Amino acid sequence: MDIQTFRIYYDTYYKPLCRFLNLYTQDIEVIEDVIQEIFLKLWENKDSIEITYIKTYLFRAAKNKVLNHLRNEENRHYLLENWFNQQIEDSKHKECFDLDTLTDLLNRAIDQLPSKCKEIFLLSRREQLSYKQIAEKLNISIKTVETQISIALRRIKDILSSSTFAFLWLFI
Repeated sequence: MDIQTFRIYYDTYYKPLCRFLNLYTQDIEVIEDVIQEIFLKLWENKDSIEITYIKTYLFRAAKNKVLNHLRNEENRHYLLENWFNQQIEDSKHKECFDLDTLTDLLNRAIDQLPSKCKEIFLLSRREQLSYKQIAEKLNISIKTVETQISIALRRIKDILSSSTFAFLWLFI
């Protein structure tokens, strides 16, 4: 494959690949990164790769790469959520914390979230809805749900950690 052939492939398939990946995620940065990685790999392996149908290759590679990205994002959120839950569980066993006080702090932290963020967080935690169910219920993207949950967890963690230090100062 020479540079002219590569350029033809890029010009021909870039926009169709964007539209195709938009079915999986509406995050334009992710879409552009995936397409860039696919074309970079194609160029780097131009001398060794044997492709019979370039369109099939590009679309399959794009689909696999975006699904891997989404899976890794979901795993990151899952790990963060587990860490957060473990921190709460660990704090239950410390003698200096009163469970009612901690629950009150957590509820106040949740109340301080922006309204949409709070709504999404409560649908996830209290009603145990999946990200997909929340997205469908609120007519938003799954990526928006993921982002709002991340924001909620980060803000709650920040509020609890600052409140915890203030709470600990009372016992010192």
